[in-house]
Amino acid sequence: MTNADSLISLVRAYNPKTNQALLRDAFAFGADMHEGQFRHSGEPYFTHPVAVAHILALQQMDDATLVTALLHDTIEDTKASFAVVETRFGREIAELVDGVTKLTNLQLTSTQTKQAENFRKLFMATSRDLRVTLVKLADRLHNMRTIKSMRPEKQAQKARETMEIFAPLAGRMGMQWMREELEDLSFRVLNPEARNSIIRRFITLQRETGDVVQRITADMRVELEKSNILADVAGRAKKPYSIWRKMQEKDQGFSRLSDIYGFRVIVATEADCYRVLGTIHQRWRAVPGRFKDYISQPKSNGYRSIHTTVSGRDGKRVEVQIRTREMHEVAETGVAAHWSYKNGERVENRFAVDPVRWIASLTDRLDDDQNHEEFLEAVKLEMYQDQVFCFTPKGEVIKLPRGATPIDFAYAIHTRIGSACVGAKVDGLRVPLWTRLKNGQSVEIITAEGQTPQATWIDIAVTGRAKTAIRRSLREEDRERYVRLGRELARVAFENVRKKSTEKALRTAAKALAIDSVDELLARLGSAEVTGRDVVRAIYPELAHVTGDEVDQGRAVVGLSADQVHKRGACCQPVPGERILGITFRGQGVTIHAIDCAALVDYEEQPERWIDLNWQEGTHAAVNTVTFDATITNDTGVLGRICTLIGEQNANISDLKFIDRKPDYFRLLIDVDLRDAEHLHRVMTALEAESNVSSIVRHRDPGLAGTMRG
Repeated sequence: MTNADSLISLVRAYNPKTNQALLRDAFAFGADMHEGQFRHSGEPYFTHPVAVAHILALQQMDDATLVTALLHDTIEDTKASFAVVETRFGREIAELVDGVTKLTNLQLTSTQTKQAENFRKLFMATSRDLRVTLVKLADRLHNMRTIKSMRPEKQAQKARETMEIFAPLAGRMGMQWMREELEDLSFRVLNPEARNSIIRRFITLQRETGDVVQRITADMRVELEKSNILADVAGRAKKPYSIWRKMQEKDQGFSRLSDIYGFRVIVATEADCYRVLGTIHQRWRAVPGRFKDYISQPKSNGYRSIHTTVSGRDGKRVEVQIRTREMHEVAETGVAAHWSYKNGERVENRFAVDPVRWIASLTDRLDDDQNHEEFLEAVKLEMYQDQVFCFTPKGEVIKLPRGATPIDFAYAIHTRIGSACVGAKVDGLRVPLWTRLKNGQSVEIITAEGQTPQATWIDIAVTGRAKTAIRRSLREEDRERYVRLGRELARVAFENVRKKSTEKALRTAAKALAIDSVDELLARLGSAEVTGRDVVRAIYPELAHVTGDEVDQGRAVVGLSADQVHKRGACCQPVPGERILGITFRGQGVTIHAIDCAALVDYEEQPERWIDLNWQEGTHAAVNTVTFDATITNDTGVLGRICTLIGEQNANISDLKFIDRKPDYFRLLIDVDLRDAEHLHRVMTALEAESNVSSIVRHRDPGLAGTMRG
């Protein structure tokens, strides 16, 4: 364990004027309060607060934050009280310690309304002093580093909470190094097989190609020296979780990912950044669509850098980030730059942006009477970074998160524009409303008087602001329709546990869920804000786990009238667990499509044919055929292993067709019968981890929109 002298020595290196007596007193007080307490690993408990303080000292934090780190568990876990801490260390530190204690006591992963409300209060409270959040992030980082000593189920819970809340929160505050480490530590717990598979492939790649990072770094230094540019150049392979996320987003196997290496060039001035960019683009071919200038358009957390991707040695793509030293400090420490010291003085970095503004704007924008779960969802959505910058026809810049659609763009301009949206043009061309926007595009929103938000927009929108406005409008405009659909969903949910959906039962459920009336409960049920299982659990918790018999395939979809028959669209092959809607065909019934099916663009001008649908709750039979497009190596026994892998996941292959044969690989379409989206994910993950599978993607063909599958 780091002793007081070691910690003070680390602090004095960046803050010679540190209050050594204060740090020693806090160290002694914390050690005394935690005397006799031990961690799950068997170590003395005080090793944890010391490690948290050490993490924050490496971020060059102020004395008050370091003392808070040393004492952050005293009010919660020892005989020390707020009054004792205030008397000994002052009001500021006592309030910081108390803030960390309150944050620790919030169960952020719970789906209960109370916890969602707590999360809302958390953001209100931490907007006053974000050092509370910084201490909590460091606390979570050390806990994740030492998580192996916890029970497996506790590890999984903490890892999910970290991946869902704390990692994106660290990123939103500009602390990318912490976000990456938190994600990778969580990934190690949640999906160790996938992580180990990526690491093994990295080792194989390095054995085959040598040290690519060292060679490309040397090449860059030579080119910059030719241009008389003084710069620090460093490179590294990306983290396993970052690679895994790219594989999921791009539906590509590891072997087809090209930009798995990242390089950073740090120079003295902003002008040098653009000189470096020119030098690199002259020497290597730039990859179209992979250039981002965050210097001229900074991220909302103050991040500034130029990003470009080029084809390096052997045609491999590499990402290059170019920034000044001042920009780099903000990129590394984020919000911590507000409290960092150098030579005993607070450092003023002109690029640092206080995230208090972000939290304040978020909390101000959301109505006090808004549903707490909606607030929780909005906060989570706001925390995810990677923004795109689009332009209005007048040239105004609109910042949106990656994956945003024209609907998000419309609501970012004004709620009235979003609600009246009927279409959009991107760079002058008409596009579907679910189109994902890209950097630099010009977006024009087409509106019409009398237009109101559609239910399907909930799944198309990405931003919390748009989703909140859409839900509010839907509740007002479509309440009667949602009540009818909710009543049917409630009836089916109660029948699944052999109970009746009486008015008395619904009133009791509404009261248990803290919902004002039966109609409000049914409206939320119909709009998918509450599930049928939630309603049943509210009255019969002992039956909540009961799924009943296997879902009758004739009643697998809720929302159809008694005389309507349905078939799954062959174009998108939706499975239970995915958001769906129906398109009516005269004399043929209803075709079920996934919400993101490309074929839906053909029906965009015929909203009267669209029906909001939901999958029946319960266990579905493995009769939902999904087609996989697989590329596998042409080796002995590979196809047999692929079939065995699918069988091990309790899935059945119903058809298999080779569409390309080469000396070194085969490409084939595999029809697999599955139960639901979770079953689909398990099969794809098992295949993705197989070293002889170059790529595995879900095959979807918009050209089959006119045909249907059983």
